[in-house]
Parts: sequence; C-alpha cells; structure tokens
Amino acid sequence: TDYGSSLTVSLPAALQPHQPFQIIVRYTTADGPAIWWLDPELTYGNAKPFVFTQGHSVCNRSFFPCFDTPAVKCTYSATVKAPAGIQVLMSATQSSYLEEEGVYQFYMEYPVPAYLVALVAGDLIHADIGPRSRVWAEPCLLPTAISKLFGIVERWLTAAESLYGPYIWGRYDIVFLPPSFPIVAMENPCLTFIISSILESDEFLIIDVIHEVAHSWFGNAVTNATWEEMWLSEGLATYAQRRITTETYGAAFTCLETAFRLDALHRQMKLLGEDNPVSKLQVKLEPGVNPSNLMNLFTYEKGYCFVYYLSQLCGDPRHFDSFLRAYIEKYKFTSVVAQDLLDSFLNFFPELKEQCVESKAGLEFERWLNATGPPLAEPDLSQGSSLTTPVETLFKLWTTEPLDSVAAASSVDLTKWRTFQTVLFLDRLLDGSPLPHEVIKKLSECYSSQLDSMNAEIRIRWLQIVVRNDYYPDLYKVRRFLENQMSRMYTIPLYEDLCTGTLKSFALEIFYQTQNQLHPNLRKTIQQILSQGLNPLPAIDTTAVTTDTPAMVLEDKVSEATNGAISLRDVNVSA
Repeated sequence: TDYGSSLTVSLPAALQPHQPFQIIVRYTTADGPAIWWLDPELTYGNAKPFVFTQGHSVCNRSFFPCFDTPAVKCTYSATVKAPAGIQVLMSATQSSYLEEEGVYQFYMEYPVPAYLVALVAGDLIHADIGPRSRVWAEPCLLPTAISKLFGIVERWLTAAESLYGPYIWGRYDIVFLPPSFPIVAMENPCLTFIISSILESDEFLIIDVIHEVAHSWFGNAVTNATWEEMWLSEGLATYAQRRITTETYGAAFTCLETAFRLDALHRQMKLLGEDNPVSKLQVKLEPGVNPSNLMNLFTYEKGYCFVYYLSQLCGDPRHFDSFLRAYIEKYKFTSVVAQDLLDSFLNFFPELKEQCVESKAGLEFERWLNATGPPLAEPDLSQGSSLTTPVETLFKLWTTEPLDSVAAASSVDLTKWRTFQTVLFLDRLLDGSPLPHEVIKKLSECYSSQLDSMNAEIRIRWLQIVVRNDYYPDLYKVRRFLENQMSRMYTIPLYEDLCTGTLKSFALEIFYQTQNQLHPNLRKTIQQILSQGLNPLPAIDTTAVTTDTPAMVLEDKVSEATNGAISLRDVNVSA
C-alpha cells in the first residue's frame, strides 16, 4: 500500500479513436518510497532540510500519477515552489526560476519513462566543470567535487560520442547527495544523482560517473520495455562504460576493474547456487514482486558478458560500436525487448546471420538469455595482467601454507597500488576468511596502518576481514568507522558481519550510540539485522529514557534485504 493503488479512468463513450483528450488528476502525495525527506542533521552542512526522490524501479507511482512501466515514455513539465535559500533541481532539459514567487519551472522535452523523473531540493550550490556540465553539492562539499571532476567529464562525454553518436540530452550535470541516498548513483537524464560518500574513492567515482554517462545512450535513450530484461540497459551500459574507460584510461585499467566485478559475480554465484532463476538474463517477474529485488550482478556482469560476446563475433569492437550507433539511432526515445536488439544485430551483420551464430552449440542466444548459472563465455582479460598478476602473487603468498613468505609479502607497498588492485586483494582474503590467526595477525602488522589512510572502499573491506576473523586488536577501528558513516553501503555490510559472528553485542553498542545520525530507513534496516535470531524485544519507553541512552525498538521482522539467500556484505553492487 505504500506504493499507492491503481487508478482507472473511464473515457467518454463519444470519444472517437485517435481523438486527442486531456485528463486532469488532482492529487496529494503523502510519504512514499520515492520521496526521501532529510532533517538538517542528516546533511553534511547541518544547515537546511533536504529532499530527493528515487524513482527506480517502481517507486515514482508514489510520487505522481503515472504509467509506471519502462514501456511507456512521455515528456513532462513541473512547477515547484520552495522556500528562499532552497535550490530545486529536476531531471529536465529546461528550467527557470521566478525569484519573487519562489517558483521553479521544469520541462523535459524528450520522452522518458516514469522512473527517470527525479527531483532534489536543499542547500545546493554549483560550479561549471566543463562546457556542458556542472556539479551541484552542499557548500562544504563543492570544492572537493570540483577538484575531482573538473575537465574530465567532458573528456568522458566526448569519448562516448565518438563511440555511440551525439549526446542528445543537452546538459550533463551531476548532483552529490547526502549519505542517506539509498544507492550509489542514478542515471536521471541531464542530472545524474551520486552519493557524496563516493567522492573519497577516486577510481570508484570514475567508474560510477562513466557508467551513468553510458546510460545516456543505453537505458535513457533506448530503454528495456520490461523489468524482466533489465540487462538491456545495465549490460549494455556496462559494456559502453568499459569501452569508454578503455579509450580514456587504457585496456589494463578496464581489465582490472572487470576482473574485480567478475570476481564479485562468481562470489554471488556460489551464494545463490547455479540453478537460481535470478541468474537468468530474462528473469521471470512474479506478481507483487518489486523489480528492484531482481537487480543483481547478473543484470550487470552476465549482461555485459553477453554483449561482449556479441562484439567478439564481429571480430573488431569498432564494428560493434558502429552497430550500437545504428541501434541507438533506430530506437532512441523508445523501449525495446531483447529480440529487437538481437534482430538488429543479425540484420546489421548479414554474414553472421548466414553463419547462424545465434544457434552456435553451447552459445545459443536463447541459452544466454534463459539459462541459469554463470556467463557462457567471459572476456579475455590478459591485457590487465600487469595489474592483476601482482594481486594474485600477493594473495598466494598469504594463503599458501606454511606461511614462510611473510618477508616477501610485507615488502609490498599497497599505497602504490591502484584502488581496484587493493580491493581485489582484500576481497579474495574475505573469500578465504576465517583465516588462521597467525595470518590475520601478520596481515594487520603489515598493512593495517597503510590501510588506515586509504579510502572507504578499501577500509571497509579490511574491517570486514577484521570482523570475520574476530581479530579483537583492530575492533576499535570498526567502531571508529561506523561512528563516522551514515550511508547504507558502508554500514550494512559491517553490521551484517558483526551479527553473523560473535560480535552482536558490540554491534548493538555502536548502534545505540550512532542511530540518531542515521536516516530512519537505514536505522530500520539495521534494527532488522540486529533482531535476527533474537526473541521479540520489548519496545523501549522513549518517555522514560534519558538522553544518555538513545531509544531503540528492535522489530521481530526481517526485511527482504536481509532475509534472502544473499546479503550486502557478500556482494556490493555499486551502480
């Protein structure tokens, strides 16, 4: 019921076929899944309230009356009134502001699906970072955002245009949202939403922004017509993202990032089992199921592997780029199904059609779409060996018994590694946890101080290793990390690990101290994690609790996010 109910409008009997008509719906929106209200203390500046919307995948039906399906696209306009000092932005191609009335006007001139209508309002200021791009952020964050992105977004847009044709949305602006933003990034046209927490992790920021740039062509211009085929947006956007990074940062970096993601895919495969239906590209959406629950690494990485396989059939990726340009030109501003893509591919390459590549034994297109399990083929990542081989070598030094190679291992300076090298190494140690106590002790002696100065994507992985190995000397670092984090992606994995092992009381203690700095939605999710395996706990009478003991109610109910076969601590889907 949070998502509202369907509205049926009976048209007049006298209405002729194809006769234009207008429907006016007067409505009021209450709190719903699409709309996130933040008190000032949940922002970085602590000065003004903040609100943003998140429509993907079926949340915007709680924001405004709409055909909430990716199969339907339309233009939109909006009028927004806001108090003085509150900046309002929307995913629109045109905007204006009447200062004396405090009224913003927005218009999206191109048809978009309902989930791409987005609004944000708060204490936001901007700076231009390129000829068609600017960043918006809270005043205390803007200098960092400028320093990270000045000049390079235009470089990414130009590379994408050289591959896939003109950027059709006019401006490409970015707004950095408070840590309560529930995902990492969202490809709202003209105005990408990104969580501010990612600003400290340069390589993740690069990949996340380039992925959203790629969505300007794959997902926004051409959209999957059904949520059962999300790979048509995510798989193609991931492929395009990696073509862009190859053009701008080289093949070795792209192969390293791909190896990191495919490692995560295989980790998810082990957890889910190879027969799990959610590992299909064409997943069956049952009535009443939120499509967002079906988004997983298969949507991205198995989809990417299929698109990469198609590109390899062409012999040269530049030939496949030409096909994708033609595909975008043919279907832009419409929604498609997988057969549209595959028919277009075979028609563009008639020689492949003559060879019946769609029926090649073991690699049939139908099998790619409907078989469970891992990708039928994976890309050759040998061009990244200069970056991945040191990771594999160091991992073997730490995991081969007897542990005689500590001296060689300890001589490796992780501060000179790329972020994706370090997270790949730590993820593999996580996969092997719990480790022998001697190993975890030596790891801490060698690397803990180095890792302390690194970004949050690295630090959280080391802290997960600490927790999964019950390494008490470094537990204080877990507390310090959680005391300073307010985002889902840096809190949920650690709380899940703490509650899976023997450290639930430690987790409860930290949560009591920090819950007031968390968004209510995140607070509720952590409460549900903490309540697993416990008897129903009585609600605490908040009127009788002093300010020294923050009130908490632990619900005897486990959310979908923590009750499935897989949890966030095992797989971090980043975009």
